[in-house]
Amino acid sequence: MSLFGLKFGKKKLKEEERQLQANNRDFNLQFEYANNSIKTSKYNFFTFLPLNLFEQFQRIANAYFLFLLILQLIPQISSLAWFTTVVPLVLVLAVSGVKDAIDDFNRHKSDKHVNNRPVQVLINGMLKEQKWMNVQVGDIIKLENNNFVTADLLLLSSSEPHSLTYIETAELDGETNLKVKQALTVTAELGEDLQKLTEFNGEVRCEAPNNKLDKFTGTLTLRGEKYALDNEKMLLRGCTIRNTEWCFGLVIYAGPDTKLMQNSGKTTFKRTSIDRLMNVLVLVIFALLALMCLILAIGNGIWEHDKGYYFQVYLPWAEGVNSASYSGFLMFWSYVIILNTVVPISLYVSVEIIRLGNSFYIDWDRKMYYPLNDTPAQARTTTLNEELGQIKYIFSDKTGTLTQNIMCFNKCSINGKSYGDVYDMSGQRIEINENTEKVDFSYNPLADPKFAFYDHSLVEAVKLNDVPTHRFFRLLSLCHTVMPEEKKEGNLVYQAQSPDEGALVTAARNFGFVFRARTPETITVVEMGETKIYKLLAILDFNNVRKRMSVIVRSPEGDLTLYCKGADTILYELLHPSCNSLKEETTEHLNEFAGEGLRTLVVAYKSLEEDYFQDWIRRHHEASTALEGREDKLSELYEEIEKDLMLLGATAIEDKLQDGVPQTIETLAKANIKIWVLTGDKQETAMNIGYSCNLLNDDMADVFIIEGSTSDDVLNELRNARKKMKPDSFLDSDEINIEFQKSSKKQIIVPDEQANGVYGLVITGHSLAYALEGNLELELVRTACMCKVVICCRVTPLQKAQVVELVKKYKKAVTLAIGDGANDVSMIKTAHIGVGISGQEGMQAVLSSDFSFAQFRYLQRLLLVHGRWSYIRMCKFLKYFFYKNFAFTLVHFWYGFFSGFSAQTVYDEWFITLYNLVYTSLPVLGMSLFDQDVDDRWSMLFPQLYVPGQQNLYFNKVVFVKCMLQGIYSSLILFFIPYGAMYNTMRSDGKAIADYQSFALMAQTCLLIVVSVQIGLDTSYWTVVNQFFIWGSLSVYFAITFTMYSDGMYLIFTASFPFIGTARNTLSQPNVWLAIFLSIALCVLPVVGFRFLKAQLKPTPSDKVLLKIKEAKKRPPPPSPKRRLRRTSTRRSGYAFSHQHGFGALIMSGRNMRPKSPFATTGTFSPNSDKYKHKGL
Repeated sequence: MSLFGLKFGKKKLKEEERQLQANNRDFNLQFEYANNSIKTSKYNFFTFLPLNLFEQFQRIANAYFLFLLILQLIPQISSLAWFTTVVPLVLVLAVSGVKDAIDDFNRHKSDKHVNNRPVQVLINGMLKEQKWMNVQVGDIIKLENNNFVTADLLLLSSSEPHSLTYIETAELDGETNLKVKQALTVTAELGEDLQKLTEFNGEVRCEAPNNKLDKFTGTLTLRGEKYALDNEKMLLRGCTIRNTEWCFGLVIYAGPDTKLMQNSGKTTFKRTSIDRLMNVLVLVIFALLALMCLILAIGNGIWEHDKGYYFQVYLPWAEGVNSASYSGFLMFWSYVIILNTVVPISLYVSVEIIRLGNSFYIDWDRKMYYPLNDTPAQARTTTLNEELGQIKYIFSDKTGTLTQNIMCFNKCSINGKSYGDVYDMSGQRIEINENTEKVDFSYNPLADPKFAFYDHSLVEAVKLNDVPTHRFFRLLSLCHTVMPEEKKEGNLVYQAQSPDEGALVTAARNFGFVFRARTPETITVVEMGETKIYKLLAILDFNNVRKRMSVIVRSPEGDLTLYCKGADTILYELLHPSCNSLKEETTEHLNEFAGEGLRTLVVAYKSLEEDYFQDWIRRHHEASTALEGREDKLSELYEEIEKDLMLLGATAIEDKLQDGVPQTIETLAKANIKIWVLTGDKQETAMNIGYSCNLLNDDMADVFIIEGSTSDDVLNELRNARKKMKPDSFLDSDEINIEFQKSSKKQIIVPDEQANGVYGLVITGHSLAYALEGNLELELVRTACMCKVVICCRVTPLQKAQVVELVKKYKKAVTLAIGDGANDVSMIKTAHIGVGISGQEGMQAVLSSDFSFAQFRYLQRLLLVHGRWSYIRMCKFLKYFFYKNFAFTLVHFWYGFFSGFSAQTVYDEWFITLYNLVYTSLPVLGMSLFDQDVDDRWSMLFPQLYVPGQQNLYFNKVVFVKCMLQGIYSSLILFFIPYGAMYNTMRSDGKAIADYQSFALMAQTCLLIVVSVQIGLDTSYWTVVNQFFIWGSLSVYFAITFTMYSDGMYLIFTASFPFIGTARNTLSQPNVWLAIFLSIALCVLPVVGFRFLKAQLKPTPSDKVLLKIKEAKKRPPPPSPKRRLRRTSTRRSGYAFSHQHGFGALIMSGRNMRPKSPFATTGTFSPNSDKYKHKGL
């Protein structure tokens, strides 16, 4: 039980080891493990009101207004009616409360949706459907194909041979390639026998809950025997079961203890930089308020001592006041109440409304709607809009964010001829688009209908029985670790460990070399309609050093052949000298493919002698069973046989980028936004994508690769990179070095440093771990922030968050993180702004994000249009709001010197109440919701307009001081002009109008018209709504004024409306209107003059861009043709194998084989048969 933060009763100890028993809830309950429900909501029905009010009164302004309300209830010092504070305060609390309630209701809904998912739980020997939230540690549950994994489970048994289970871990690490998990043999025997599963009483001891996705250690004790448990036997929450009919698992960690939830990071309350600045400014205003009240209180004490003391017959002191000093003390508090409008409570209501309105614009934006999966953009939080206009660093995931995670066989080079491009009649290469004619594969009944290829000459080569082309596709159909699945005849599905391999095998399938089935000893391929069974003799597996894989097969004719594929840099060293001329031609093609950002791969073969092979396979068997140095011995044997290879050609696979990614990155770079890619992928893959989406290019002075394996290595590599980019940064005179030498404990903010060129930086996860240590982190920040692009590869979810935190710590910049998987959640939560992409990888990222949409390309619109507009609108709003309230409030200050410092108000109390709530609220809201300096088209065409937001130029402390000075100047005009105009003045009929009420009415009318003209000057984009709000507010003011000062209102509410007849008496005089016009001119003309001269003599970069836009509008440019961004590169794009090392051994062992498909050896076709001839090309 918790009360005021104190815990009573049994205190839960920190878990050091987990112990549980299968099918024994009573045993497991004693440890009080978390159940499987998750909770992201903050309130419930009973706690909402107290907790929400407590949170709201932690806001300095709300607490201040509550304090004012208490002051107003004290009769001795109350100079204003209580309702002037209560009405606005209740309104603010209600608006914020409703908004918080709606946000929390949505969180409850989301939690409820996840917690109420159904799952089959084994209870008392029967499978019963339970909700996810009722699942407990120690339960045995059944999952079926395509089910989400409910909790972190120990795999017990499955429908697949040897209890293998295929899972997709996209939610955890962003990879959609299948991974294999295998149960212990002792539990695999349980199968789906419910009786045996119910009797299973194994005891598990394992590590306490943690966030390490790739590590698990524990033991299972069953019938007195101990069995080791590791990560290969675990199914983690967030994974999806694939290609497995059913599996049973034992719940080890549930709910908040699961690795997915442990990785989700801490939810922090995000506040914008403007919010933080406003808190500082509010404190400054409080200090100013206290100073003004002190001056007026001292003035009152002096006046009462010199004059008031002798004047008590006419103006007696209040009851209880017996000295001038005590009177001054009371007047201090009275003036605190009167002058409180320098910090109006309506400021906070208006800010919330503006943010809410700008959030709706994001939700309603049709240009950010993705029709393919019916996904609109969504502002999931309404408090961070203006921060979108100040982003300096973007941290992006790669897989599923920049790329679609779809691999396409795009081009190839066979025997020196390049295929894949399309040419017109004149021999000119044409751009491939949706209207380009595709190759018709209908002649092949086993072809994949989704496969698209456009170069018809490759099909012709296949049909003409071109030997190198046949050999090329035969290699692709044999040299891989793909598993086929054929539930219906002809309906082949490939389970690929790597999406690249799936693309290559699918290409071979469509061109007539259909990989159909495999056993541990054979591969069945349908070659041009004829079924052939190859004997699989060896798989020379891939690893990160070899960067290639080979298979050795015996054809039905008895020929022994080694087929090899791998990275070009590696395979070129292994080729036979006779391939030199072909190698040169293929190199040209590889350069061309790499220039388009394609992932390239070289393929080669070698015919083997029978005697040599028998000797080699014997030595291979000895090496593979050796107890010591097994890996080294095997590696030597692989090197020996993979020599003198004959080059066949090269393949080029496109890792499909999301639409518009290169253009978006180019546009964001022009807006001076730096992009860092944080990915779990390998270095080659990450750099590949870096080149293909224009992050990296050959125009860069250098791309530094940091891959040191010790702390010292990493430090040296970082320093060498910095020395090359900016040699001066090592001098003692460098400002950052000087700052460092000062022994201050103050946090160092690293200023932006300019490099002597354009650079990129690539750092591996292993090196990053050292770089994030205390003594190296500043070096990393300085070096990385000088680069235009940073790519971090092989990083863990936690490292992603640490990198974001590092930049937040050392740079005065606003950060944005964007991702689509559960592995991005901690990064999204850490950054100032988190954006989730609702794509292939579930909803974890979206649920944790502040904004979400379906495609990366929408990010430029979110920032350059919505973010920029929101920032400008908020800045204009704050400048105007502070100005109008200084002008309004300081009139009281000047009036104090003419009223004996008596805390007499200048204006009517009703005007004070309605000024911020009614008269001036709608015009400023109109401007803050509809204003735009340029429309969305120009915002995207001129990204440079975004830069002032990054530098926070539109609202800062200097701008605030200018607003304050303008407010002070206006208040002087608004007091002294009406005062002078009214002094000893007569009406046209000879009656005097120099009374307090006429002066008050004239001052408040001047004020309202001046602030209305000022908002007209501040408005850049006029709409009907703006016009209506401004003219409507003035009309409402005059209507209310004439009504309240009428005879009727005085007769009904005598005490509340004492200004009887003032309006019609005063506002009917020409000299009053002349004075009002003079006040307006004196307040507005200096502002207009200053703005004109500043734009002419000292224009800002934004002014220059706006001038360009103004000129461009006069002669609209023709719409620019859509161009495909291409890069020219001499760098070869390395092929990235992403399947697991050791998968070849798994295939050869046969442990993952199903019974042979009944369709594997049936069905033949020939492209030249009569049946298909008419469909030929």
